[in-house]
Amino acid sequence: MIDVLEQIIYYRKQKGWTEYQLAENSGLTQSTISSWYRKNLIPSIPSLEKVCNAFGITLSQFFSEQDDDFTLTPSQKELLKEAGHLTCEQQTALIAFFKTL
Repeated sequence: MIDVLEQIIYYRKQKGWTEYQLAENSGLTQSTISSWYRKNLIPSIPSLEKVCNAFGITLSQFFSEQDDDFTLTPSQKELLKEAGHLTCEQQTALIAFFKTL
């Protein structure tokens, strides 16, 4: 079972964000996010949707286990479609570029 608060920390660290930056990007207040951890609360679905939108992922992706299938966002589908037209060398360069972001 997914630990929601740990999963938020995981994605936040993947972005290199502080709780404050997550708050800014999600439209939630920092005090709301901090209270989840202080009081060991699970965010509401609407709040979790805002967090997922900030991370650029779907709720399905948030809750998926490593081997689970999940749904891609429209922008992720477009990225994959366009990347499919690149040569292997171009794809390698694109992956390297994404890793530097």
